[in-house]
Amino acid sequence: MKSKFQPAKILPIYLVLVCVILALGNDAFGQGRRRSRRGAPQTPPTLGLDQGTIELDTPDFNLKLVKASQTVAALEPKDANGFDFTPADQLEARSRDGFYHLGDLTFRVRPGNSGTWQSFSTAAARKPVTALETSDTILAAADLSATLPEDCPFQITRTWVLDNGKHALKFNLTNKTDQPVQIGALGIPLIFNNYITGRSLEQAHVTCSFSDPTIGMDGGYVQVTRLNGHGPALVVVPDGKTPFEAYNPLLDDRTSRSQTFEGFYEWMAHSQAYAENEWSDAKPWNPPTAETIAPGQSRTYGLKFLLAPEIRQIDETLIANNRPVAIGIPGYILPQDIKARLFLIYPRNVASIKVEPEGAITAVEQAPTEHGWKSYELQGKTWGRSRLVVTFDDGLTESIQYYVTKPARQVLADLGNFLTTKQWYDNPNDTFGRSPSVMNYNREKDQIILQDSRVWIAGLGDEGGTGGWMAAILKQLGEPKKEELDKLQTFIDHVLWGRLQYSEGERMYGVRKSLFFYQPDLVPDFKYDGNLNWGSWTSWDKRGADAVDRSFDYPHIAMAHWVMYRLARNYSGLVTNHPWDWYLERAYQTSIAMTKFARGYARFGQMEGDIFLGILQDLKREGWDEKASELESVMKQRADRWRREEYPFGSEMAWDSTGQEEVYAWCKYFGYDDKALVTLNAVLGYMPTVPHWGYNGNARRYWDFLYGAAPGPTSRIERQIHHYGSSINAIPVLAAYRENPQDFYLLRVGYGGAMGSLTNIDQEGFASAAFHAWPSTLKWDAITGDYGPNFFGHAWNTGTYIVKDPEVGWQAFGGNVTVDGDNIKVKPLDSFRMRIYVAPYGLWLTLDSGQFEEIDINSAAKTIRIGLAPSTEYTPVARLRIEQPAKVDGVGSFKPSVNFSTERGAFVVPLDSQRTWSELTQAD
Repeated sequence: MKSKFQPAKILPIYLVLVCVILALGNDAFGQGRRRSRRGAPQTPPTLGLDQGTIELDTPDFNLKLVKASQTVAALEPKDANGFDFTPADQLEARSRDGFYHLGDLTFRVRPGNSGTWQSFSTAAARKPVTALETSDTILAAADLSATLPEDCPFQITRTWVLDNGKHALKFNLTNKTDQPVQIGALGIPLIFNNYITGRSLEQAHVTCSFSDPTIGMDGGYVQVTRLNGHGPALVVVPDGKTPFEAYNPLLDDRTSRSQTFEGFYEWMAHSQAYAENEWSDAKPWNPPTAETIAPGQSRTYGLKFLLAPEIRQIDETLIANNRPVAIGIPGYILPQDIKARLFLIYPRNVASIKVEPEGAITAVEQAPTEHGWKSYELQGKTWGRSRLVVTFDDGLTESIQYYVTKPARQVLADLGNFLTTKQWYDNPNDTFGRSPSVMNYNREKDQIILQDSRVWIAGLGDEGGTGGWMAAILKQLGEPKKEELDKLQTFIDHVLWGRLQYSEGERMYGVRKSLFFYQPDLVPDFKYDGNLNWGSWTSWDKRGADAVDRSFDYPHIAMAHWVMYRLARNYSGLVTNHPWDWYLERAYQTSIAMTKFARGYARFGQMEGDIFLGILQDLKREGWDEKASELESVMKQRADRWRREEYPFGSEMAWDSTGQEEVYAWCKYFGYDDKALVTLNAVLGYMPTVPHWGYNGNARRYWDFLYGAAPGPTSRIERQIHHYGSSINAIPVLAAYRENPQDFYLLRVGYGGAMGSLTNIDQEGFASAAFHAWPSTLKWDAITGDYGPNFFGHAWNTGTYIVKDPEVGWQAFGGNVTVDGDNIKVKPLDSFRMRIYVAPYGLWLTLDSGQFEEIDINSAAKTIRIGLAPSTEYTPVARLRIEQPAKVDGVGSFKPSVNFSTERGAFVVPLDSQRTWSELTQAD
């Protein structure tokens, strides 16, 4: 559910309540290495701020340390107008025991190699550390013994050093006992300023940063990017042998976690002690390790802090500092029919490549590129998570996390089948009028969810309840199936129109929040589950559930009408319950109704808001000029408001990652390019490209496990992997790429986000809300939840992107490419096969009906042949649109060589019983 908090703006009472609940702490939502001390009596400050600070000047940073603790008080990059990567303005509030700072250390140890692990933390009971001698390269040094218990078996020295001009943090651990000591966990807290609490949207974008991990062992790193998407970006890499084995949330840090604060994390160099305890039920990203230190022996761990001028230059910064870099095409999600590519660069040779599980991926070495990138062709064989381990001849090990899926087309078929069979609810006597429909589903119980105290989950409403039926309808855009559509038409006639959406009266076209509600006196024959908590704000009564003031529900309904319009208009005989204009009329009226009934929230960008632009375009194509003009006018009023705002993607929350999608679309449409760029940069600030299937293209999201996912211990503030924020934010990123095909970074980010939606779908077709990122869990959520908006992002975006990169040549994202001199053949293998972008020509080919089977490019003649799939009972013709969103020097306008007729701006291509070929040529 997109439940949001916005300071200084009007809040519905249920949002106020949830923020109060979250502000009181999160013990109900998570677990830690020890009980949180939130709520304990306020303790005296122990950080020693009254003793002053040490100010240090390095080539990249102005570094400030608290003198008494020698932890970081400020980490300001040079020439960044005082910007600080750390929460320096929270230093006094966080100056007590139990608050972590950059420079702290956590570890678990035991004598020998068996027995109970003992936990230690430099932040648990602070005492001033003992300063040690410095030098030209040692900026500050301290013995940490005073801030650790007396029974700590290690003497630990921490140094802040300059290593070839780069700022590094080192910990030297010396075993001071007379027996071996095993380190089962060692974590270096990474305390950066993702603390949004109490800040306005403008303040947060100027002040705060987000961190994203590449949990890649010796080749791992953490990138820290500013919310506004501008440089510089911080890149944290290992110093010496400090592998990035796991990324652990600091659940015992006393800073209250909430929607405005995700929490801090620590870089784990060893994690066996956790794997044996809190994480015992999870499959870790990397095998957990421990290290045994003999009496009198030492071991040093450290991190180095690099500065990239801009987010797009993170890879360049890593290369310049002799760190390994990996680039995967089309990313790190591998449909089994895709021949993917992996490119590696590092100063040393590859000694070995190992795949875990064995045989899950094949890796065949190819010729290196001109500038020394090592090249491999990969193909996924075994469904699920895989780890590719590259070992270089200097011993450095880099692990790259992959996810193998079935071929994308099969994933789509599985999804449609599961949704319209196992999730299909057919009970004419349902108390709440939810039948027939695609309902929410609990995979662990393998049953439809008929009750939940968060009533929308069982009520087909909001994001958390629409996940099933939205995905089922959207799937038909790319793979329409008559028997599935027949069911969905009954859902529209008996549940959506007239139930979820008012079909008459003063609320006509308004959208209810939920069909399910909690009000026992109105439904005396229905037995509410007494084990559920019906006493919170989430249990709307009938009046609350019937309300039409929640704008975020309108795009779901508008989308359903629009998809059915497109199917009725462009295919023959697939949709039979209503003519195409019935659906387009309701798509239009729903769009207008949002601005009529839900003005308060309609002023914000909506998730799936691109649907309104799609509806407007079709109104124009149909010649419905008056309605098109009205819709354009109400949308321009919204866009004009955004134009006046510094950061034009406010929300019902203090910070959010869902409004940007629609804001970007309308700002581009109305020519407000400056605000579109602000929006795109913000997306890039929280949506990275990294060599890890989970985090590549994964937009920041960490609160919807509370509102749109399974109840119980995993309902908590936690980073969500491939939640709907990822796929919908891929929409503006890929749209920007199509206008700027030279910006390869945009394609890598956007395609990662668009592909993420496929990993949520299991081998049978069940789709999960998101993947749990905490190392104690690392599994898919148990319910469908808010997967619907996630699949919208995929359905709106999926396509095959053909590029010619100066370094790696012709490549395809979403297909397989074969190069023979000037002839390039591409077989589209994305899930829809209805969109192709040819980057060297800025050419965007889309189909309203039909599918692409092959595209042949002659790069010398600059001609293109497209092969279309044979005709079917429902698809006698293909409808082809040709656009060129990017103007490329030396490239003219493309058009078919045959003079096809046109309908609504699309070329109508008659299809044969075999593949139909059509040639596109350039006009002078």
